[in-house]
Amino acid sequence: MSDSDKKKPNRRDFIITATATAGVVGVGAAVWPLVDQMNPDASVKALASTEVDVSNVKPGQSITVLWRGKPVFIKRRTKIEIDEARNVNIKELKHPETDEVRAKNPEWLVMVGICTHLGCVPLTDKGDYNGWFCPCHGSHYDTSGRIRKGPAPTNLEVPKYEFVNSNTIKIG
Repeated sequence: MSDSDKKKPNRRDFIITATATAGVVGVGAAVWPLVDQMNPDASVKALASTEVDVSNVKPGQSITVLWRGKPVFIKRRTKIEIDEARNVNIKELKHPETDEVRAKNPEWLVMVGICTHLGCVPLTDKGDYNGWFCPCHGSHYDTSGRIRKGPAPTNLEVPKYEFVNSNTIKIG
């Protein structure tokens, strides 16, 4: 094969390559805002997690905080409440979960405060099991937030949380 048989780049090849490159960049510039607008905005990202100072919560006391627009119950349980939760026969529960699975630290219970029946907000320290009671349809939860009586199908949800230090819980 001689040198004259090899195709040499010419002006037309350069113009086609430059035009194709400009077209790809233009399409990318037009599509990027459409893709970027699907990302969550800053207010949603800010709600992804929240830190709660629990230094003023006394044993037996419960507080409610908002996380992602939902109430979250944080209860500092007494020794009696912990013992009640741990001495339940798991076979008697509608949605069997041990207290050890639900509470990372036995003294603190963190749960989303929305009834699993129809989304009402249960009342704290009420009901037949001294836990939570949903007055809308009569669901009773125990001191571990497990459904014990009523129409609710499952236990109160335990969100992802961690202890940042002995006085702070990070939810989310």
